[in-house]
Amino acid sequence: MKNYFIAPLFSAFLLGCSSSPTTNNTDIFNTITGGQSAGDATSFYWYTERLDLPFSASDYVASGDYGWYKSDYRWRKSIIKEIVREGVQRQASMDLVPYRIHLRFDNTGEAVYQQYRLDGKVLPLRTGQIQMLLNEAESIQVVTKQQDSKGSELIQGYWDGEVFNRCDGNKFEKIEFNQTLPTFVINRLANLDSYAAFVGATPINKIVVNDLLMLEDESFDCVERPILIKDE
Repeated sequence: MKNYFIAPLFSAFLLGCSSSPTTNNTDIFNTITGGQSAGDATSFYWYTERLDLPFSASDYVASGDYGWYKSDYRWRKSIIKEIVREGVQRQASMDLVPYRIHLRFDNTGEAVYQQYRLDGKVLPLRTGQIQMLLNEAESIQVVTKQQDSKGSELIQGYWDGEVFNRCDGNKFEKIEFNQTLPTFVINRLANLDSYAAFVGATPINKIVVNDLLMLEDESFDCVERPILIKDE
């Protein structure tokens, strides 16, 4: 079942607000975007290749009441070299506390530099935690490339009841949903100005939504690509 919203619908939209690591020659770099939802977690992804090899990736993951984080990953010659993640997470005390992880790897893939700060305290990182970060870096590559092969990308913006304005300034008056939406979502889109993020495509004069990722109040800001690692 396809749901259609023809102007009125959203307002200010970003294709990932694609700020990205500095690249001097855009001909040899290619950046794609994507995202997914699983349980309470909603993920936005950015992935850049250099001459068809992994160069950098970023994610923004919101987990509702459990917190959020953003990450920056860098490769060199197909070997991951550095990971930085920061965010907030809920503790057993139910408090939300800040944390930051910084890893650097040598040419064999060994983590030669490790720093984990949680609520101001320096803690050790377990092998399983490091492997989880490496797996998530790999997942960004897989998911974004699969979605890109189907013509999909991360799309963010705002619906004002008549027009969907992407954060890059493009506007659309027709949106097609390739998924069945709950009634409360349809009612919200029909009656309230809203921020929305989804995985979809932009054929001529319309947006096709394959997976609605996030729907928030209009005060929610478009999410820019996290840049946490300084260029060498």
